[in-house]
Amino acid sequence: MLQQTRVAAVIVHYHEFLRRFPTVEELARARQASVLAAWSGLGYYRRARMLHAAAKVVARGRDGKFPATAEGLRALPGVGRYTSAAIASIAFGEPVAVVDGNVERVLQRVSGQRLAGEEFWLAAEKLLDRQRPGDFNQAMMELGATVCTPRTPACLTCPVVELCATRGEMPGAAKAPRQKKREIDYLLDYRDGAVFLVQRPQDTRLMAGMWELPEADAPSGAKAQSNGAGKIAALKALRRPKAKRAPTPEACITLKHSITVTDYTVRVWRQTASSQVEGKWIPVENLPRVALTGLARKILRKAEIIAGPIRQV
Repeated sequence: MLQQTRVAAVIVHYHEFLRRFPTVEELARARQASVLAAWSGLGYYRRARMLHAAAKVVARGRDGKFPATAEGLRALPGVGRYTSAAIASIAFGEPVAVVDGNVERVLQRVSGQRLAGEEFWLAAEKLLDRQRPGDFNQAMMELGATVCTPRTPACLTCPVVELCATRGEMPGAAKAPRQKKREIDYLLDYRDGAVFLVQRPQDTRLMAGMWELPEADAPSGAKAQSNGAGKIAALKALRRPKAKRAPTPEACITLKHSITVTDYTVRVWRQTASSQVEGKWIPVENLPRVALTGLARKILRKAEIIAGPIRQV
C-alpha cells in the first residue's frame, strides 16, 4: 500500500484490509473482486492484484511461510527491489539498503552529487548501519519524507545537517511536471436503493475490471472539455460509452480528482441512464463489496449514498 501512496492515505485502508483479510491464507482464498473492493481508493490497482497473487504463492506453495531474504522475496509476484529490501531489513534484519524517492533525495543532498540508477543503491549500501538495517532504512525514508522534503527542506531541524553538502535545494534541480487541467462528466442514476454502474474493460490500461459511473456528454451550456492531443492522452484510459441524458439534467455534484499529473474537474449529473449503455444495478448494501474506482467511491460518498469520509485525491 505504501508504494506510490502517502502514509496518511493508507492508514484507514490498512486497518480495514487486515480486518477483512487477517491472514495470508484468508487473502489467498478471497475473490479478486473482494480484494479490489478493499483496495478501492488507493489507486494503482495492479498492486492489489499482485498482492493477491503473492498471497496465493505463500499460502499454497510455501505453507504460509514468507521468504526471509530480499532475494527470496523478489521471487513473489509484484515484489521488486525496493519492497524486498524494505521487508527483508525491517522484518528479518537482513543488512540490505533501501532506496525510494525519499532516500534518493537525501543521498543527493548529503553528497551534493547528481546520482542515477545503480549509483543510488551503491551510495545507500555504503551508509547502511549493518547492525540495525531496519531502523536505519526507516530513518532514511522518514528523514526524506518529513525533513528533507522536495521543497523548502527543514534544514535547521535536520539531525544530519552537519554532514550535508547542500543544506537545501540541489542547484539546477529539475522542476516537477506541471499538472494538466481536465474536465469530465458522469451520470448518476440512483433509485430504489440501487446505483447504475458500468464495468471498465478487462484489457484497459488503468483500473481494469473496476466499476464506475457511466461517463456522460457535457450538457448544453456547461463548460466543454478542452481539445487537443493532451486531452486525448489524459482521458484515453478513462473513456467509456457515453450515456445520453435529457436536455435539462440536474447538476448534483462538482468535485476535484487527481490521477498522476492530471487534475480533473468532475461534474456529476443526476439523470436516468440510457438503455443503450451496458451496466448493472447494484444495491447500496452491496457496494462495500464491489471493486469501485476511487472516483466512483468519492462521488457516491459526496452524494451521501454511501458512508465514509471524502478523501481528496
